[in-house]
Amino acid sequence: MQVSYYPGCTLKTNAKNFETSALAVLDRLGVTAQELEDWYCCGVCFSQASDNLMQQIAPIRTLVKAKESGNPQLLTLCTMCYNTLKRSVEFIKADEEKLETIHKFMDREATRFYGDEVDVIDVLSLIKQIGLDKLKEAVVKKVKNLKIASYYGCMLLRPKEIAIDSPDDPSIMEDIILASGCENVYFPFRTECCGSYQIVNEPDIVKTRAKKIIGSALKNGADLMVILCPLCYYNLDEVQAEIRKEDPRFQTLPVLYITQLLALLLGLDLDIHDFSLHSVDPRPVLKRKGLL
Repeated sequence: MQVSYYPGCTLKTNAKNFETSALAVLDRLGVTAQELEDWYCCGVCFSQASDNLMQQIAPIRTLVKAKESGNPQLLTLCTMCYNTLKRSVEFIKADEEKLETIHKFMDREATRFYGDEVDVIDVLSLIKQIGLDKLKEAVVKKVKNLKIASYYGCMLLRPKEIAIDSPDDPSIMEDIILASGCENVYFPFRTECCGSYQIVNEPDIVKTRAKKIIGSALKNGADLMVILCPLCYYNLDEVQAEIRKEDPRFQTLPVLYITQLLALLLGLDLDIHDFSLHSVDPRPVLKRKGLL
């Protein structure tokens, strides 16, 4: 099976271990993710102004490249990239006049994109499409009592038009965790916003939210937290170290990309993880649970 792959900016810089672990897991499951030869920044955030057509050009250019690749599916790992590209598809399908205006701003020779030619897919949905039984068969490291808190955040579940699962009570990550042989920890803040870009101007807001999210997962018995969004990763990993400096009593919780956990369970090369990128070192827990 082959899909087109859009990495986005962060996965080539601060989230390299997300990309390397995800591509390795997919390869083990029989999926070749072919990176687009030419891609653009998605714009990061989908415009909230319906008449801001200029901000739609970058994601539409990438969707054009995906169409030209010939693959019907375009994989995005970063949840913000998924949200932006998926909403751009819906945006351009909904208004023919805006579609025409956007294409006028693009290169005259550019392929036209109408919205139905490419299916933007996230890695969780792709793994579910491959089959949870196939994932279960690929697991080579069996663990007992490894309790995982799955944190969804916002971008995969909101707005409901592009949600990959129930915005109120998703289960796709928990299904994957269960198929991989780990235990699920349910906690009430798993779909709450981490604070997003407030970390820039209002870091105290993010620290407060991180305390609630991490504290809730710990209270419910989590050994690790798994996520998908690089910004959520920063706010829930890096910020923990800052909180600990201010409050030595604060109990930290290791945070992994879910693909890192799966790669460990599938027995893949440890070099793909680069644990030096983690502020809260996950290795003590991973060693205690027999994954290292």
